[in-house]
Amino acid sequence: MREDLISYLITDPEYYSNDPILFEKKLKENLNSKKIDIACFRDKTSTNFEELAKIFVKTCKEFNIDRILINTDYKLAKELDATGVHLNSAQFDKIKQAKELDLYVIISCHNYSDIENAQKLHVNAISYSPIFETPNKGEPKGISKLREAIRSYEDLDIIALGGIINKEQIKKISNTKAYGFASIRYFIS
Repeated sequence: MREDLISYLITDPEYYSNDPILFEKKLKENLNSKKIDIACFRDKTSTNFEELAKIFVKTCKEFNIDRILINTDYKLAKELDATGVHLNSAQFDKIKQAKELDLYVIISCHNYSDIENAQKLHVNAISYSPIFETPNKGEPKGISKLREAIRSYEDLDIIALGGIINKEQIKKISNTKAYGFASIRYFIS
């Protein structure tokens, strides 16, 4: 297994809560549980998104996380002094603005045309998903499709995402020369 495989934690209110005190407690537990290089605050439902994002950035800085990202909101990422943003696959038009704010930019890609578009727009990395079976995310691509994407776009940092919940899956990903793996459930302590 590659030791330099980047590990990327993503939050979800289903596992973290939107209660600020509980959120911070869960986040600290999870940041303590495994090696984490990148962390992203992702919450599509909570009305106190900004409050939780502030707690997220502050807590990740306490844990010396290399890259601290906010999902979709590049302006908030800059405002909160996060290091970057993870844009969704409908936000290709936001890459330029995020890069102009000197943010580290990851964008979600689901096919080769997404990847080519991301590459042309000079993102720092992409997430490619879903790799494994995951609820409501469509047909999994599998390891061979991940390996094929990495070979086809070898000058792009590709992070495997989707359904990654155990060490066996991570070992399979590390054998593909992926830049890293991202998960919600793998990091839940």
